[in-house]
Amino acid sequence: MSHVAEQLPLDRVVIRFAGDSGDGMQLTGDRFTAETASFGNDIATLPNFPAEIRAPQGTLPGVSSFQLHFANFDIVTPGDVPDVLVAMNPAALKANLRDLPRGGVIIVDTADFTKRNLAKIGWAHNPLEDGSLSNYSVHALDLTGLATGAVSEFDLTRKDASRTKNMFALGLLSWLYSRPTEGTLSFLSEKFAKKPTIRDANIAAFKAGYAYGETTEAFEVRYHVAPAPMKKGRYRQISGNLATAYGLITGAQKAGLQLFLGSYPITPASDILHELSRRKDLGVMTFQAEDEIAGVGSAIGASFAGALGVTTTSGPGMALKGEAIGLAVMTELPLVIVNVQRSGPSTGMPTKTEQADLMQALYGRNGEAPVPVLAAKSAADCFDTAIEACRIAVTYRTPVIMLSDGYLANGAEPWRLPDLSAIPAIEPSFATAVNATDDAGKDAFHPYERDPETLARAWAVPGTPGLEHRIGGIEKAARTGNVSYDPDNHEYMTRTRQAKIDGIVRDIPDIAVEDPSGSARVLVLGWGSTFGPITAAARRVRLSGRAVATAHLRHLNPMPANLGEVLRAYDKVVVPEMNLGQLATILQARYLVEISSYSRVRGLPISLSELEVDLIAEIDALQEEN
Repeated sequence: MSHVAEQLPLDRVVIRFAGDSGDGMQLTGDRFTAETASFGNDIATLPNFPAEIRAPQGTLPGVSSFQLHFANFDIVTPGDVPDVLVAMNPAALKANLRDLPRGGVIIVDTADFTKRNLAKIGWAHNPLEDGSLSNYSVHALDLTGLATGAVSEFDLTRKDASRTKNMFALGLLSWLYSRPTEGTLSFLSEKFAKKPTIRDANIAAFKAGYAYGETTEAFEVRYHVAPAPMKKGRYRQISGNLATAYGLITGAQKAGLQLFLGSYPITPASDILHELSRRKDLGVMTFQAEDEIAGVGSAIGASFAGALGVTTTSGPGMALKGEAIGLAVMTELPLVIVNVQRSGPSTGMPTKTEQADLMQALYGRNGEAPVPVLAAKSAADCFDTAIEACRIAVTYRTPVIMLSDGYLANGAEPWRLPDLSAIPAIEPSFATAVNATDDAGKDAFHPYERDPETLARAWAVPGTPGLEHRIGGIEKAARTGNVSYDPDNHEYMTRTRQAKIDGIVRDIPDIAVEDPSGSARVLVLGWGSTFGPITAAARRVRLSGRAVATAHLRHLNPMPANLGEVLRAYDKVVVPEMNLGQLATILQARYLVEISSYSRVRGLPISLSELEVDLIAEIDALQEEN
């Protein structure tokens, strides 16, 4: 017989699922997210998993987690700390307990709380029994036992039966937070369609978890988070990597070019390769190369042949691609390089996020090799930023670096499907006829004749009659493109390539400042994924009665024309970054304005709560000076 739990309305909730890397936490979180998105809540997620393929079971390095923030209003971060922690073993509890605030809810599986497993993580006593969790609302349940009992009829092995505990937990949380269930049931039916026993067992475990919530008296309250108001339109859940893939496809389509991806798999960028490899129906050609250098080399070759060449990677791969990117600068061919940044240096922490490749993107090539650099601010914004990268690459005949990061790549949010017809076309303007005369007065094709407005050189598809020309990495003679070692020509070509990139500033919007009061003395300037923490922290600061201005950079090279004017308009400029102050250093050198660097390199997004406190301190200090 079910009991009637009081239903309590909430504006927002942050839930973190945590367990061993074999416990299916990413799947559990993803399914809860999908149902929450379909219900109409605004969402933001933060998957967090170990780099090891399979760390020792029950150990701290093997803990995998998935955090979901959902609300009845517009949110921009996955939340700093969880309101609810679902821990599937002692290691998951220990690894995440420090993030849980006093009064937080813990739902913990008691099955693995043996002396051996506790000792494995350095606990001499069972925290479920020694009173050390008295500051939390703890629901200690034998989730494994309950799930195993629910699937006993399916004649599974003990190991397979225990694996359904994540679905039991998902069912329980779906009841507790009034989530729909139809989508998950359909998903399980499709995912395990070829394994009927596994399919039926997971469905049974999920339903049993939901029923347990209805019948147990352990939960006196269940919660309801109403849908968030959103602009009218059709929405879907999207991750940054998926949005990037869709943006690259759209950019190529808008330019009327075949999209060619030459890439080598690397965390956390591989999902872009995976998605594009499925899109042969849209004319996408993918080449999984034997290494990073082959990947970018093939993409340059594709652009030479008249396609839109793209390569995707992360920081270590960018280091390997550096020489080839310089080749694309010298040959002045379109190329899009997507760098999904991760923690470094070297292999670093492959599954953790960082923003420490900015200097590398701007300057990490030999010689004077200027390249436009863009950065996406959110998972959904990866779509628009990828299109912009394609537009600049094709229009200006240049490699373009698009920066994302692990947080954006794997995180998800609602995405309003765009009106593709409203996205402007990109004109490749291929050369189709001779454009000059030679010294003898005969018609000739000069591949380095330039558009007077963009300084883009002529782009001729190989095989076009009469437009044969040299290509390669040695310095080009102006106009003819012949090999040249002339000092004056090298100076001219170097300055011309720089002027071409500098001139893109005419084609990008001024930076916009959000300052509702109009009286802010502190400007918080961000780039990339710091957009979420900065926006959320600024909202809280303003709610405290203080004024703060915010602005965000998408174009990092060239920067918006009005940026210097904006920086000089404030008494203090704070630049939060997940590095040791790379953008702050660049701004201070370029604009001769004192910049306050706010650096965090923890492999996690910047904490909006910490940023809020520190911004309030900065604002109050300025007030006291007066």
